[in-house]
Amino acid sequence: MTEHPILYTTLEGEGEAEFTEKKSVFIGHAAPVKSEEEALAHIKRIKSAYADARHNVWAYLQKGEIVARYSDDGEPQGTAGVPVLDTIRKSGVTDAVVVVTRYFGGILLGAGGLVRAYSHTAKLALEAAHIITYEQYTVMELSCTYSDYQKYLSELPRFGAVIDDTVFTDRVTVSFAVKNTVVEELCTRIREISNGSDAPTVKGNRFDYR
Repeated sequence: MTEHPILYTTLEGEGEAEFTEKKSVFIGHAAPVKSEEEALAHIKRIKSAYADARHNVWAYLQKGEIVARYSDDGEPQGTAGVPVLDTIRKSGVTDAVVVVTRYFGGILLGAGGLVRAYSHTAKLALEAAHIITYEQYTVMELSCTYSDYQKYLSELPRFGAVIDDTVFTDRVTVSFAVKNTVVEELCTRIREISNGSDAPTVKGNRFDYR
């Protein structure tokens, strides 16, 4: 039975994008954050940098859908913070914050215009921050003889293994990580090569991008 990969989608780094609608300038700022405290610190930093703006609307999503917060920052209810949060959700990312700064241009946009402008600016900012999907890897350790190690050197890359460390003593100990979906097949191959004498041990899991 093939195991389905566990995926984690977030932002690679910070991103900024600008959009103008009827003389109002919207500046979107998106960033990955690991906690609510980090999200709030990012919001505070952007609001301080753009203190002269009419509005600094924000939203963030943490731990999937567990934590979701937003603020209209003075815009009509439902026209700013919620559209930004919805845009984050639709992008598939989590552990991310978006702040959209608005410099009012003197022309009212109406509720629909505000929703479209904030949504579009948030989307541009997320794209600028580069949406990236990580897959869960199993971290493993394998102790083997020097002769078998030479065989594993050519086999591990076939399974997409990421070699973290190799220690040479009386035996060779290789620390590596592979996608969850190939663990069973890799273990079978190692048993074949070593005639059943070697078996990697699982040390944990991590998300990685390759």
